[in-house]
Amino acid sequence: MKESNIVKHLNFGLDARNAIYEGVDKLYKAVSSTLGASGKSVILEDDSGRPVITKDGVTVANSIVLKDPVENMGATLLKDAARKTVEEAGDGTTTATVLAHAILTEAYKHDVKDVKLGIRTATDKVVKYLEKIAKPVKGDMLKHIATISSNNDQELGGIISSAFEQVGDSGVVTMEASSDENTYHKIISGASFDKGIKNLHFATNEDKNKCIMNKPLVLICENKIDNIRKIESVLSYVIKSNNELLIIAEMDDQVIGALAMNKMKGNIKVNVIDSPDFGFNRKQKLHDLSLITGAKVISEDLGDDTDLIQPEHLGSCLKSTTDMHETIIEIDEETEELAAAIESVKKQIEEEEKPGKKAALEKRLGFLSCKVGVIRVGANSEVELKEKTDRVDDAICAVRAAIKEGIVPGGGIALLNASSKIKPENEGEKILLKAIQKPWEVILTNADLNTDQIFAQAGVGLNAKTGKSVNMIKAGIIDPLLVTKSALKNAVSVSTTILSTNCVINNLRIDESNG
Repeated sequence: MKESNIVKHLNFGLDARNAIYEGVDKLYKAVSSTLGASGKSVILEDDSGRPVITKDGVTVANSIVLKDPVENMGATLLKDAARKTVEEAGDGTTTATVLAHAILTEAYKHDVKDVKLGIRTATDKVVKYLEKIAKPVKGDMLKHIATISSNNDQELGGIISSAFEQVGDSGVVTMEASSDENTYHKIISGASFDKGIKNLHFATNEDKNKCIMNKPLVLICENKIDNIRKIESVLSYVIKSNNELLIIAEMDDQVIGALAMNKMKGNIKVNVIDSPDFGFNRKQKLHDLSLITGAKVISEDLGDDTDLIQPEHLGSCLKSTTDMHETIIEIDEETEELAAAIESVKKQIEEEEKPGKKAALEKRLGFLSCKVGVIRVGANSEVELKEKTDRVDDAICAVRAAIKEGIVPGGGIALLNASSKIKPENEGEKILLKAIQKPWEVILTNADLNTDQIFAQAGVGLNAKTGKSVNMIKAGIIDPLLVTKSALKNAVSVSTTILSTNCVINNLRIDESNG
């Protein structure tokens, strides 16, 4: 067997930055073509050699691995910025990519010490401007946002916005593949909380890092499970009865590792998630989860012996879905105990006078009410389904972001307006304010429209589909504030990091037999 040593190749100064920039530029050219209402599709080859058609910026970016290792580092840094934007706001990957490339292009020939601080101070000014002009979501805005984010698909936009409207402010909306070619939404009973997957080996869908369990038994424990022997009886019962098991509890890493290993071997279908919240809020949330699932909360504070956890302590649910950030528990029907708890909370809300406590009770009511909107995505082929689910996922995330922080004029106009309203005080601020015009320019270029036009009135721009001048918000061309802010901040972060680089070290593999 041939052995190889890994040695390092070093690039310094301008040579290093040039190679990094070349990788950034290649990624930018591929991703930027998808931006806007008239953005172009990209056909890429997946790992099995099949063609995939997409307009999803993150899908395009993730498919790119460059041959040159230093160029690939540049592309990877840009992908990381885009990925972070998705994690924070659910959308905006392409905008983040375009902004980062624009900042680098404008700042490239300057001394980083002279411009880095100015870029950051200008970023703060732009964010403040965006927050000032942001408007809350109302009326048809949800549909407009969903439509734009699903690549101007009116049907999808209507389905997604309808789901959000039906679940209300306290509900959640998720997505799954349909059993046929039809796309529709369904409102189901379920509760959501922000605890994601603990170990990726628990995932049933490795591409999405998601664990989906059908009719699992549910174990809830308030105290930490530090030894697998404590749940030995439960595990034996689950295995013998061929059930799936969802454990909601803090758990020792060794116990998690043992369960993950047994899951990988096919010995047991199991998922572990941390208990939600802390202190009194945790006790309350676990109590509510027990009402939802029928599981008994194992608590040493209540005199329970955590060394004697038994199958009779288990509850159940119709379905559980855990991704990187949250868990959704779906139930078949509302029990009498759950219905009574909901009515009790409603009465408390009516009687409560303190705004803070009333808000907390309203949040609890939303959790207990168990409303989840599911978008069932259908298609005629796997290729179509992949492309369609990407668009639906983007739209769901965009609507969530808009509900959270409001909206700003879309089509790159909000950033374009900021660039003209803010007066630069130094070269770094000039660079940033020039760079934030780029998304607007790319959107119009992709639509084959003239980028030389000047718009005197804030919020007015070109409809990329019609070429006509419109008030962007009134025309329904809008962006979630959170998406725009996250894209800008992450673009600035990665671009200033690259500008500060003076040495790049990459691996070279040298076969000893040739040495």
